[in-house]
Amino acid sequence: MAMSCKDGKLGSLDNGKYVRYTPEQVEALERLYHECPKPSSIRRQQLIRECPILSNIEPKQIKVWFQNRRCREKQRKEASRLQAVNRKLTAMNKLLMEENDRLQKQVSQLVYENGYFRQHTQNTTLATKDPSCESVVTSGQHHVTPQHPPRDASPAGLLSIAEETLAEFLSKATGTAVEWVQMPGMKPGPDSIGIVAISHGCPGVAARACGLVGLEPTRVAELLKDKPSWFRDCRAVDVLNVLPTANGGTIELLYMQLYAPTTLAPARDFWLLRYTSVLEDGSLVVCERSLKNTQNGPSMPAVQHFVRAEMLPSGYLIRPCEGGGSIIHIVDHMDLEPWSVPEVLRPLYESSTVLAQKTTMAALRQLRQIAQEVSQSNVTGWGRRPAALRALSQRLSRGFNEALNGFTDEGWSMMGNDGMDDVTILVNSSPDKLMGLNLSFANGFPSVSNAVLCAKASMLLQNVPPAILLRFLREHRSEWADSSIDAYSAAAVKVGPCSLPGSRVGGFGGQVILPLAHTIEHEEFLEVIKLEGIAHSPEDAIMPRDVFLLQLCSGMDENAVGTCAELIFAPIDASFADDAPLLPSGFRIIPLDSGKEASSPNRTLDLASALEIGPAGNRSSSDYSANSGCVRSVMTIAFEFAFESHMQEHVASMARQYVRSIISSVQRVALALSPSHLSSHAGLRTPLGTPEAQTLARWICQSYRVYMGVDLLKTSSEGGEAILKTLWHHSDAIMCCSLKALPVFTFANQAGLDMLETTLVALQDISLEKIFDDHGRKTLCTEFPQIMQQVLISN
Repeated sequence: MAMSCKDGKLGSLDNGKYVRYTPEQVEALERLYHECPKPSSIRRQQLIRECPILSNIEPKQIKVWFQNRRCREKQRKEASRLQAVNRKLTAMNKLLMEENDRLQKQVSQLVYENGYFRQHTQNTTLATKDPSCESVVTSGQHHVTPQHPPRDASPAGLLSIAEETLAEFLSKATGTAVEWVQMPGMKPGPDSIGIVAISHGCPGVAARACGLVGLEPTRVAELLKDKPSWFRDCRAVDVLNVLPTANGGTIELLYMQLYAPTTLAPARDFWLLRYTSVLEDGSLVVCERSLKNTQNGPSMPAVQHFVRAEMLPSGYLIRPCEGGGSIIHIVDHMDLEPWSVPEVLRPLYESSTVLAQKTTMAALRQLRQIAQEVSQSNVTGWGRRPAALRALSQRLSRGFNEALNGFTDEGWSMMGNDGMDDVTILVNSSPDKLMGLNLSFANGFPSVSNAVLCAKASMLLQNVPPAILLRFLREHRSEWADSSIDAYSAAAVKVGPCSLPGSRVGGFGGQVILPLAHTIEHEEFLEVIKLEGIAHSPEDAIMPRDVFLLQLCSGMDENAVGTCAELIFAPIDASFADDAPLLPSGFRIIPLDSGKEASSPNRTLDLASALEIGPAGNRSSSDYSANSGCVRSVMTIAFEFAFESHMQEHVASMARQYVRSIISSVQRVALALSPSHLSSHAGLRTPLGTPEAQTLARWICQSYRVYMGVDLLKTSSEGGEAILKTLWHHSDAIMCCSLKALPVFTFANQAGLDMLETTLVALQDISLEKIFDDHGRKTLCTEFPQIMQQVLISN
């Protein structure tokens, strides 16, 4: 069959001759293509019947036209991608050249200071004994900000502070005021987020990033100023005063509050000056610093439950880039007052790596995601645009932070405990909290729920990488969750049966993960969890219903240094509108050690978890144990429940016991996942589910022998572990799937995963429609029952 991808008006026939379509036919086909780019044979015949203008075209010609159209679309996307990569490489090369110039200046300055020191130390032996004598050289800190005398807070005094802030910020962004070192695990390249560095030997914690974004400088500045929209820890930024300057800039006085990441630490707040101006070369600058030592001016008194932290000169340098877009330099420099938290948590407030992950890189990710949304404003999961999905994830994260912090000005009050301090219970009866909640029972009658309860706790974990533990919590919900509690939570916001996509592939209480959206960095994604066959009430016991949860996952990359892992979810109703009420609950696991974890991103808890699969997969237990003995993290748990006021004591008791049971389950899982419990022989460990994995391996081999008449594995060993390992390393791609209403993959060996370009974690998200064509699917559905029958007879 001849095919052409050059002209949308040409189709191909078996004899190699082309047929020309009329403009009206092309327009109709284009319209159909946007509705369904890959129609089945039945759908193509239906299109011909429904569209009279296509009645003279054979289905085979329609099929070829769609093939050619998809080919052109793929070529267009690839060309656009290559152009974007080329622009990014050009900008990255410019940034690297600037970084090289900065490093050369830093080296020159160090050489000069070293020579100066050598020259003057020969004759200053006595002088160094004089306490009044101060050396002009600092140990690793070339420019220490001096303690300035109190300033007048008049417009002239504030402008003086602003100009000084600008100079100090630029010296950090492009100069040598701070000694920057490359952040561990971050290497510049066309697919990287940018050039990320952390401070070495400066007061407080500091991080810097340089990158290219496809937005204009004014748009970049506007987005970055709106910190609550992208900085998940930011509770609020209040602009208290705005002063224009003679050079066209603006000075703003700000009050900013940050959420505490865990129940074990207080929240932070800042009293800031922000200066926005344009440099002589056209670059746009937004810089900030804490306001201190000002006289006769506005001030912000201490606020209860907040620790006043300090922001040293920080900000954004935004330069227009040739060909569109902007080159941005970001500097974050803070003193987070680590003295105010328990000693075990101080690494969170003393780590520049944590600051880089949570703040600096988050800003770049937000800009890149919005730039992609602007260029590709396509509709994603369930008819929602990327901006709507991003807003949903933001609401989930913010709601979890609100529940975890429980501020009194939002209506939260603490209940008395039962004599044990492990779980804290908060209650919120504020109308603002309940506004928009469409509460009802499963039978449709309106409820009288008029309050929300939050049960929260924190615990210290040893030797368990957060990403691995989070992955287990996500994939094995039945190991820690109580289905009756899930049903109770869902009934509070359900108004009717859900009609979300998905099919029943499990029994009572089964879990199905329905992907919803991924961010462009693939470090965070939204999904819907369907819990099957759960009774909302005693009336549903005979015919249990499905429960749906909207879920946010992040921090599942084990190689990302300093990243916290989060699993936040909330029950959703049938409508699932963008502004639907959400009561988020979940887990946050924050690493307390800045060292890079030794585990690999492809380490899983499934069939392959018993195998050592080389650099791209599991490590042997001895290697893992040797490198992760100091892995510590703090897990914070917060669960929200809507309830009726007269049932407060009952719901509080239930919530307290539920969170305690979750803590117990997590401790048990953490113990099982600890490297000290890994088997040390032959690089294998004893994982959860190993007997099932070995059984599945034997079934695969038996089925192949019965159907094909030959052995799949050329091995004489009968041991389950040997069969499992040989199957995993087999050169041929081996895949298993469950053939039901919507067939799903359940297993693939390493060759199969490589062929599908996926991992075991993401395997279940791949449907057979993406693998087989119409003929392949029909053949599979026809032959599969026969295969199963032969396997049953042989067994």
